[in-house]
Amino acid sequence: MSKLWQARFFTTVNQLRDLPKTQVPEIAFAGRSNAGKSTAINILTNQKGLAFASKTPGRTQHINFFSIGGAHVAMHRKDPTKVEEIEGLLVDLPGYGYAEVSGDAKLHWQRLLGDYVQRREQLAALILIMDSRRPFTELDIQMLEWFAPTGKPIHCILTKVDKLNRNESVNALRQAQQVLDSYVDEEGNGFPFTVQLFSALKRIGIEEANDKIIELFGLDEDPVPADPEQ
Repeated sequence: MSKLWQARFFTTVNQLRDLPKTQVPEIAFAGRSNAGKSTAINILTNQKGLAFASKTPGRTQHINFFSIGGAHVAMHRKDPTKVEEIEGLLVDLPGYGYAEVSGDAKLHWQRLLGDYVQRREQLAALILIMDSRRPFTELDIQMLEWFAPTGKPIHCILTKVDKLNRNESVNALRQAQQVLDSYVDEEGNGFPFTVQLFSALKRIGIEEANDKIIELFGLDEDPVPADPEQ
């Protein structure tokens, strides 16, 4: 059983001043509203409704935090989360498909997301969710370039590869790696950017993504005992 299965809702914020005061590492998920971000979070945590997809892309302007550790497995349990025992926080950032959102909302989103990914010391890595058929949109590139100067890892998950044939999947992965390899620091060194294929429908890449996230958290994937009351 993965440690990610311990994920439970912890808090939601709409202003930087309300960010958790915890000092544990945070792994943030970012991506377009229709790229499969909520689905990826739910399947990695083995929970159907932990992350919710908004029916209107871009309307959800909050940052949602899910705790790893500090409570029994499964979000439906009512026992309190022991904050001092939390080992990490999964962070669900607002999806950035906001064609119908007002200018003020867009500006708020940009400030909130930009400041969080650039300045949050506890943020250990970014998981960038992209549709394998349409990766590296303008907004994906913007997120990459916001985060790259931190020098922290980005792991790209190319979703919906069940929509591609084998050759298309291979090409999508190769081309994505080429894009990531094109980013270098002032000394010409590459950034810690990685990429993988993923399909929730065909259960492709789930173990790979799980192992990478656990690695980025710096956690040991010890067996997690099942909740006897489930």
